[in-house]
Amino acid sequence: MVGRNVTKAAVAAALLAATFAWCYWPTLVQLVSVWMTEPDYSHGFFVVPVALYFLWARRDRFPGFAGGLHWPGLVLLGLSIAMRVAGARYYLEALDGWSIMLWVAGVVWLFCGRRVLLWSLPSVLFLWFMIRLPYRFELGLSLPLQTIATNLSCWTMQLLGQPALPEGHTIVLGEHTLEVEQACSGLRIFIGIAALAFAYVVIVRRQWWEKVLLVLSTIPIAIIANASRVVVTALLLQYAEGETARRFSHDAAGWVMIPFAAGLFALVLWYLGKTWHEVELVEVAATARRGRK
Repeated sequence: MVGRNVTKAAVAAALLAATFAWCYWPTLVQLVSVWMTEPDYSHGFFVVPVALYFLWARRDRFPGFAGGLHWPGLVLLGLSIAMRVAGARYYLEALDGWSIMLWVAGVVWLFCGRRVLLWSLPSVLFLWFMIRLPYRFELGLSLPLQTIATNLSCWTMQLLGQPALPEGHTIVLGEHTLEVEQACSGLRIFIGIAALAFAYVVIVRRQWWEKVLLVLSTIPIAIIANASRVVVTALLLQYAEGETARRFSHDAAGWVMIPFAAGLFALVLWYLGKTWHEVELVEVAATARRGRK
């Protein structure tokens, strides 16, 4: 009986995987293309493995499968289809990608039950980080972020003794100039760093207020990481050749900044651990009685 149930589950999983691949193949191809061509979205390759790791890390809280089919899951599946139709009709590629989360959530609810869906929700929500931001959203926030990146980078360069002056979104370095373009605003790299913060919150066992502070630190860490990228690019432009600076900024920086941000998150956790300590509360009377014995 057990072997038969395992076989049925394996067949059902294979059919669901085939259905998902058939429905979302064009979307998946487009996502992989973005991950390969946009360094700031290169973390997309790791999103699904990390989401699966969340399930493994939280396996001690698994509530168990509920028998039968749970029809409310069809509502989520219907919403995912509606999102895909709206995305295709109004040329909103992000809606097509975001519908993957609803499709996965609907399948889990339909076949496994509401409690399993709630247990797996961190993994389902984490899939959001593999989707590229809508272009209009990127464009609307890029201008102020470009200004912050330019000014902060110039201030850092001046601390290092470099003749850096901001002119709009251009950094003047003596005979060289470095344009802080829209792609260098830091908005895209913010997604990778926010994904890293999400992973910390799920995996690291801390108090809720520490997790809130960790999430709030995402914005300054993203700004610092992006400014560091601009500073390193400027230093390469100043002391190396321009091709080296270009390769770092457009190719290597997307990979380097994520480990750098991970180190900053670890520093925040270390600081919280050193600043606040748990205090054990004891009753004075009980302590006195133990002392008499």
